[in-house]
Amino acid sequence: MRHGSPLRLDRTGARRERPGLAAVIAAAGSGTRIGARLPKQFMDLAGKPVLVRTVERALELDDLLEVVVAVAAGYVRRARSLFPQESRKVPMHFVRGGSERQDSVRRAVARVRADAGLIMVHDAVRPLCDLATMKRVVEAARRTGAAVPGLPPTETIQRISPRGRIVRTPPRAELQAIQTPQCFRADILRSALELARRKGFLGTDESSVVRWAGHAVMVVPGSPANIKITRPWDFEIAARLLEGMEGGDRRPGPAGEDGAMLRVGTGIDYHRLEEGRRLVLGGVEIPAARGLAGHSDADVLAHAVCDALLGAAALGDIGRHFPDGDPRHRGRSSLEFLCEVREMLGRAGWRVRNVDTTIVAQRPKLAPFFAAMGANIAAALGIPAGAVGIKATTSEGMNAEGREEGISAHAVALIARVAEDR
Repeated sequence: MRHGSPLRLDRTGARRERPGLAAVIAAAGSGTRIGARLPKQFMDLAGKPVLVRTVERALELDDLLEVVVAVAAGYVRRARSLFPQESRKVPMHFVRGGSERQDSVRRAVARVRADAGLIMVHDAVRPLCDLATMKRVVEAARRTGAAVPGLPPTETIQRISPRGRIVRTPPRAELQAIQTPQCFRADILRSALELARRKGFLGTDESSVVRWAGHAVMVVPGSPANIKITRPWDFEIAARLLEGMEGGDRRPGPAGEDGAMLRVGTGIDYHRLEEGRRLVLGGVEIPAARGLAGHSDADVLAHAVCDALLGAAALGDIGRHFPDGDPRHRGRSSLEFLCEVREMLGRAGWRVRNVDTTIVAQRPKLAPFFAAMGANIAAALGIPAGAVGIKATTSEGMNAEGREEGISAHAVALIARVAEDR
């Protein structure tokens, strides 16, 4: 039955044919944001190219009839070579993509066999989509004609003006971050893509084209682990997630076990005091004769929190993600680093619960600034101000801090699986 349309019994017990399923893999992107010579779908992820891992996940679907991969013109042969004939569980075809994703998908859809009643379109750079999510999308499409996976946002989403001012706050209950795979009845997807071609409409994904063409699209629960590899650190996040998945259990374990729902991380950072520098701690500029030396604003407190969070999620350290030799980080606010660390954790399926910090400095007195520091860190991490602890101590004249040569900060962070918070 693998290469035919599966059969089911209807309510009378009669045999009826179930629409066959084909998968289209959109792999024609250039991946310029990754900053690598090779498109990211061909880059290695834990011993296999990203594209191979993505296709392997799609092949877990029992009723899959065939796979069609859309690849950039210069990479068709390379893509085909990744899937030797003897290793293909279903027929596979490779087509040349177009200048836009929509063109690539339309060409791939045109190659799908005529008896496939459903077409599932998936990003080549989402190699961690679990079988349960794919099944939810496919079964919803069988019932309704069009379905996509989505996640509710964990941050407040704002509509802004061209000048960067907030103009409206959409109700969070109405918002979803849409992922792939997206599945459609074959006739709906084909007609929508062809109509868009004739009318010159360009959508952001297949669901936007199908909606534009007048069809309803159902949203089903997606997965936080179904990340799209976009930036360099996404490879590390994906590798960590993959390590847990291939360890045997693809679901987060109960609290207290390895790979648990809760994790703790620690961070420590030191910076020397230097004439002519601003003293910035927790995003607050503090009046002082000297400030902390560093490539960015040298916010030792924010740096310690970054390291605690990255350590809790096993995502490396601040130096790996924000190297001090990178000119892009010169003079940057370290609160921006915290925002990006929060995004990294979110893509890896984690959410910050609370942080506790201690600053070690002989002078100046910092207590008057604690509330502002805590508010800044909380805003960057998307948690209540009451979930951020700020303390300070001296070293009684001992060591470098006591001699006023520098300031250090220590941080402890608690993170939780997103699923637990829901």
